[in-house]
Amino acid sequence: MNSIAIINIAKGQLGLHEDDYRAMLVRVTGKASLRQMSERQKIAVIDELKRLGFRVRSGGKALPVAHKPYIRLIHALWKSCHRHGAIENGSREALRAFCKRFVAHGDDKIGVDPDLLTHDQATPIIKALREMEARAKGSSAA
Repeated sequence: MNSIAIINIAKGQLGLHEDDYRAMLVRVTGKASLRQMSERQKIAVIDELKRLGFRVRSGGKALPVAHKPYIRLIHALWKSCHRHGAIENGSREALRAFCKRFVAHGDDKIGVDPDLLTHDQATPIIKALREMEARAKGSSAA
């Protein structure tokens, strides 16, 4: 989200009247208009709004929990491998790329969502993740 949108959301969340809002802008940056400000000045305004009580709220929808136990196991093993240092990037996109190596067999046109895997597709992924987790746990215990 861009800084102007964040500032406008914060202004509404804090219930700032226009005069108070403009006075705060001038106090922080010396300018009364967002259009005249550099990006650095807008960030300073956001920091001031946070100091005044603005809290960033997550507007995105949470992803639903998978209903199939083997899918939940893949996600749990992936997080565990990340926590133990077996993988650097614990993101969902990285998990998709990992699963794609097992399912797509080099076909770049196929997208693989781990939540849509069949049990047969998930089995080798689970096996590989368990092995990675065991190696990571073994190396951290040494």
